[in-house]
Amino acid sequence: MNKVPVISIVDDDESGRIALSSLVRSMGCEPSLFSCAEDFLACAKSYGTDCLISDVQMPGMTGLDLQTELLSKGHDIPIIFITAYPEESVRKRAKSAGAICFLSKPFDGQLMIDCIEQILRNRETGFIAT
Repeated sequence: MNKVPVISIVDDDESGRIALSSLVRSMGCEPSLFSCAEDFLACAKSYGTDCLISDVQMPGMTGLDLQTELLSKGHDIPIIFITAYPEESVRKRAKSAGAICFLSKPFDGQLMIDCIEQILRNRETGFIAT
């Protein structure tokens, strides 16, 4: 029996988390919601996530800080970043550290689905380390 993919969503915007949660559920995946990066890091089961969707700008630890922290602990979780403030320097930094997608809010739902499907496909074929 195949494990249902877990997609963790880290966003300080509750309506954004709920909308992404519905999208993830519609794909047959299990959403795991966090209102901040610190909560994600504190949750032991978060390290079993198949994909992380994170806002870039959040109070406290930013999405880029979260990415750096995960990598420093050896957790190479595929990340999709979302942001209302798409700065090229931030996009380059995120992508150079391994982010799979960098989407500007508001983004097209199909674009998010495509990013998630790419990550799940790559995980199945072993192209993304865990």
